[in-house]
Amino acid sequence: MEDNRRNRTNKVGRKPKKDPAIHRYSISLNDMENAQFLTLFEQSGMKVMAHFITACIFQKPIKTVKIDMDAVDFHTRLTNFYSQFRAVGVNYNQIVKILYRNFSEKKASAYLFKLEKQTAEMADLCRKVIELTQEFEKEHLQKHR
Repeated sequence: MEDNRRNRTNKVGRKPKKDPAIHRYSISLNDMENAQFLTLFEQSGMKVMAHFITACIFQKPIKTVKIDMDAVDFHTRLTNFYSQFRAVGVNYNQIVKILYRNFSEKKASAYLFKLEKQTAEMADLCRKVIELTQEFEKEHLQKHR
């Protein structure tokens, strides 16, 4: 009976690793080196410092994530501008319907002529916005290869 108890393995606890990391090394850094190391570690986006160090030692690729807040702000403002532009388009359609419904055709045509001039100016403005957006993307948002 006692032999059966001794031969059985306990199913409690964590499973042992196949290749445990048992070798440890220690390094010392001065303040300037430590600041530079911490900056590189933060840029890498890794969560475990030991993984970052081993990646550096064995020259494994380290992914760095850099968030450009100006680009994020630009994208947010451009999205807001686009939604306003769409709202103007919806209002434009509503105005045309109201003009033809409430005014004579001659008077509605006169108002539509004025509206058409404003629409042409807005189309020019839209082209300029698209050019500026493409220029910004080309200069600031393209990946450096």
